[in-house]
Amino acid sequence: MKKDDNERMGNKVFVMKPDKKIALVAHDNKKSDLIEWVKYNKILLSHHIIYATGTTGLILEKELNIKIKKLQSGPLGGDQQIGAKVVDNEIDFLIFFWDPLEPQPHDPDVKALLRMAVVWNIPIACNRSSADFMISSPLMDSNYERLVPDYEIYRSRVIES
Repeated sequence: MKKDDNERMGNKVFVMKPDKKIALVAHDNKKSDLIEWVKYNKILLSHHIIYATGTTGLILEKELNIKIKKLQSGPLGGDQQIGAKVVDNEIDFLIFFWDPLEPQPHDPDVKALLRMAVVWNIPIACNRSSADFMISSPLMDSNYERLVPDYEIYRSRVIES
């Protein structure tokens, strides 16, 4: 399908460039897993633009000596900052190693971030296996046309008062 066909079918096309804007997030119990994964994939990640929530970003920069665009720590609003960047098309890809067995005080923020990733149709990896499959995809280093529903209909709906 051509870009114009997608737009007529109610979708907008967002082109993800070969240098992806990747957000890395990890709950405390999963930070070591994410660090290990990033170490293993350092060469594959080297040309991408990396964002991370505060604590994770500090650890990654220190451990790996790579440039990280650091946001606030998750519980202090970092998850919401990443969600806002997803909405503004400033994040192409989310790797979020979350801990399904540990309750988080900022669970609503986590759910909101994952919801934004789904609403705006960006790839999400929530564990090492899914992150391995995604980072090794040939789509990671090429242009990719991400289809997003045209939400203008939703924005322009009439709301009864």
